Amino acid sequence: MSIPHADSARVVVYTREGCHLCAAAEEQVAQVCADTGDTWARVDIDGDPDLRARFTEQVPVTFVDGAQHDFWRVDPVRLRTALGRRRA
Repeated sequence: MSIPHADSARVVVYTREGCHLCAAAEEQVAQVCADTGDTWARVDIDGDPDLRARFTEQVPVTFVDGAQHDFWRVDPVRLRTALGRRRA
């Protein structure tokens, strides 16, 4: 799956407005990426009917290097570990 508006980011967080878990996930991802020097992007699923249908029950959904990594919550230790592995 191509990640819209986030092709160059290592971490992508799929979110929606008004989601308190999304806000917390974004904070965690931003902090980890600031520490590791990796890029991240936010994609609002409400702007895309396909993404909304796919992720509506799971937001926030976190992808690392184009593969789904987590949903609902971000574990900073697990995210750092995933970011320690470089893309093939």
